[in-house]
Amino acid sequence: MTEGHNSKTASGAESSIRRALTVGEVAERSGVAVSALHFYERKGLISSWRTSGNQRRYSRDVLRRVAIIKVAQSTGIPLAGIRKALGTLPNGRTPTAKDWSRLSAGWREDLDQRIGQLTRLRDRLQDCIGCGCLSMDTCPLRNPGDRAAEQGSGAHYLEEK
Repeated sequence: MTEGHNSKTASGAESSIRRALTVGEVAERSGVAVSALHFYERKGLISSWRTSGNQRRYSRDVLRRVAIIKVAQSTGIPLAGIRKALGTLPNGRTPTAKDWSRLSAGWREDLDQRIGQLTRLRDRLQDCIGCGCLSMDTCPLRNPGDRAAEQGSGAHYLEEK
């Protein structure tokens, strides 16, 4: 039998190896590429351990964590926010519905703020049709109320990335 599949072992460590998943199994079951799983691990979103043969193994709770990561990413939550939220979960335990409720409530406020920001942007775009970015002193998005005039003449804006 292969390592970790001996049904006669009784120790907790060997038992957890038997229930562990390979990176390929996690990728197949979660629908996430192996490279993405490695990336998530490097970013501290999920964790694994190594067998004596230096192969990665994941506990089964990683499947739920990967699902949470994918849902959070689809809503635009940055990886740093996802990592912070997942850091509040106990290691080795599958996140529960109560855990999800708490995590998603925290993200809801951020989403509401971004929705408000996008709604205001959308509503101001109508004013841009007349402006066409040809009149920086009246542009409602780049220079509302001609705020730049307060800084004197010349260029004042530098795009930050």
